[in-house]
Amino acid sequence: MTEVRYDWTQEEISKIYHSPLLDLIFRAATIHRENKDYAEVQISSLISIKTGGCPEDCAYCPQAARYNTGVDVHAIMPKEEVIAVAQKAKNGGASRLCMGAAWREVRDNRDFDKVIDMVKAVNELDMEVCCTLGMLTESQAQRLADAGLYAYNHNLDTSEEDYKRIITTRTYDDRLQTLDHVRKAKISVCSGGIIGLGETAQDRISMLKTLSNMPKHPESVPINALVPVQGTPLAEQPRVSVWDMVRMIATTRIIMPKTVVRLSAGRTEMSTVEQAMCFMAGANSIFAGEKLLTTPNPSFDEDMAMFQLLGLTPRKAFKNGRPNVSKEIKEMSINEVI
Repeated sequence: MTEVRYDWTQEEISKIYHSPLLDLIFRAATIHRENKDYAEVQISSLISIKTGGCPEDCAYCPQAARYNTGVDVHAIMPKEEVIAVAQKAKNGGASRLCMGAAWREVRDNRDFDKVIDMVKAVNELDMEVCCTLGMLTESQAQRLADAGLYAYNHNLDTSEEDYKRIITTRTYDDRLQTLDHVRKAKISVCSGGIIGLGETAQDRISMLKTLSNMPKHPESVPINALVPVQGTPLAEQPRVSVWDMVRMIATTRIIMPKTVVRLSAGRTEMSTVEQAMCFMAGANSIFAGEKLLTTPNPSFDEDMAMFQLLGLTPRKAFKNGRPNVSKEIKEMSINEVI
């Protein structure tokens, strides 16, 4: 069984990343197959519960208020609509629902109260609940944990060295601090990045080094291909090569062998054959549904046809156990049932 390490060097990861492609895929596939559930893929669905108007300047994001991208600004969704979307996603095969809000950080206000209620409600559907809401304090992370939040997504996006070219409205340390707050609250960590931003291979390797040298590896690492959006500073970036995606996925699988590696944004531009190569290289999670926040994504039906063709099976919810919901929340749920 492959040893799980937390002391990877830039040079070691670079050697893996730049190894001959077929050797790299074979090594990653071998490690992936050490897990008897290598053909099992987690299906998540991502919805935007609050869209647009974000004060951040992330160069890739159509939801930034300063860019004219045609995204309609919407206030936070009613809980009933979120439940309906969650049920549709579950019916389509998803075992996890990720709720995203275009905020710089969470504020202790009525909107956050609404998110807490959404987390509890989706839990009642027997789905894992993930949120991506921007920066969190320790107390906010704990409040989400007490409500039963399973995972929190907060991507690093790129390397620390490249970060200021992409975002200036928050620091790399801000992102790492939020991840630390999430970990302290015993919420599963979901953190990865985007390739195709104009970064170098060394930037990609540096980002993976940061993730793999954390005291505990993220339970989930999304690998996103940039989806260029007109109106953003990165609108003219060329499509990233599928082989770059395969290299990133395979390298992630090798250095973080127990982590769920998510084939995320950019799948609409990939053929079934190209996605199959990503699964071969160690991807074992996808986002399904027609949209990823505001950008297109393959439908559930397309993905189920692909799963059948490739012999993949959807992973069930809570395979690694349920989150520790506070006694108060448990009693509230019991009383509601009664």
